[in-house]
Amino acid sequence: MKRGFYTIMSAQFFSSLADNALFVAAVELLKSGGAAEWQRAALVPMFALFYVILAPFVGAFADARPKGQVMFISNAIKVVGCLMMLFGTHPLMAYAIVGLGAAAYSPAKYGILTELLPASQLVKANGWIEGLTIASIILGVLLGGQLVGHSISSSLLSFDFPMINTGIDTAPEAAISLLIFIYALAAWFNTRIPDTGVEMRAMPRSKLDLLPDFWRCNTRLWQDKLGQISLATTTLFWGVSGNLRYIVLAWSAAALGYSTTQASSLVGVVAIGTAVGAVVASMRMRLEMAPSVMPMGIAMGLLVIGMNFINNVWVAAPFLILLGALGGFLVVPMNALLQHRGHNLMGAGRSIAVQNFNEQACILGLGGLYSLSTGLGLSAFGAITVFGVVVAGFMWLIKRWHARNLAEDGEEVEHLLDIARNDNLHG
Repeated sequence: MKRGFYTIMSAQFFSSLADNALFVAAVELLKSGGAAEWQRAALVPMFALFYVILAPFVGAFADARPKGQVMFISNAIKVVGCLMMLFGTHPLMAYAIVGLGAAAYSPAKYGILTELLPASQLVKANGWIEGLTIASIILGVLLGGQLVGHSISSSLLSFDFPMINTGIDTAPEAAISLLIFIYALAAWFNTRIPDTGVEMRAMPRSKLDLLPDFWRCNTRLWQDKLGQISLATTTLFWGVSGNLRYIVLAWSAAALGYSTTQASSLVGVVAIGTAVGAVVASMRMRLEMAPSVMPMGIAMGLLVIGMNFINNVWVAAPFLILLGALGGFLVVPMNALLQHRGHNLMGAGRSIAVQNFNEQACILGLGGLYSLSTGLGLSAFGAITVFGVVVAGFMWLIKRWHARNLAEDGEEVEHLLDIARNDNLHG
């Protein structure tokens, strides 16, 4: 791997670490403020909001500037969201601003991989960056849980600045203050990312011109015989996975009686499994083999339903590791195949923006449904059942979709797989 890849990994690690710790701190901030359960559940779709609204623009923005610069700006926006949370803005609105920064960050983060590395290293690079991202999720949720716990928060709150009233009086506020410095560290790494030398694509004078361009890119990816399958799979995976993070917190409280600090450790357990699955996939899978992993998505959905029958942490931990491992092994080759097709069809930034739009729209839709259902009285157990049925059922439909493509347009599918195979061998 080129040296710049490790700088990208470092920047991604600290930014993602702060993102995940902030999620736990925001949940506790709402909880300590007496907010209703549906508001806590609504954090997930609020984070996804700007991914969906700005999808036509962020991909073109990422393609128009050096991607290290885009990532720096994105982390600065996340800091603004944290400051809003500290200075009285409603946590849901402030968290949406953090999501705005994340929405701008993602096309640059993934797009730079296709600029910096050959196709033969994409699956390996995705495995490592996803594995590192999962490691940051594990450490992030654990860090967030510990920061809002009594032991560490009391130490943070004991710091006092002479003649300055910071207004930071609660454990979640102290945690958020510390996380600002982690975002600043990630931003520093962004300044060290090398220029890849890839020619920038200028944004049009009228930004509204990007809307039909984005729609054409979205349509083109959905019409591609491999792009549509990989996009459908990753969209469903992240739609469910994005909401499962909060569902595990809610399930831990309902089934095990855990506090936010204790429950955050189980979110980390799922992430451990995902990291293992991602790294194994990066070593064993190639681009052209990606469609073969779809049965794992069906198994993953069925395992989600199995959470309803667990009320012992010693059973829950290995079960959640297995659940995460299936997801990690599923998403890495599919992500790499989607990036490969998108890069060939329309450019890295635009293809990642299309991917984010679909995935975050799924998170937004499922998260909105879960938040609404919670407001109407649906238990965590009921939500888990619905999510499990959705992921298993839709993965089965996607598998049938790919089988139909092979039956009706087998030559075209095999041609696209040959392109991926050749790029993997000679890229």
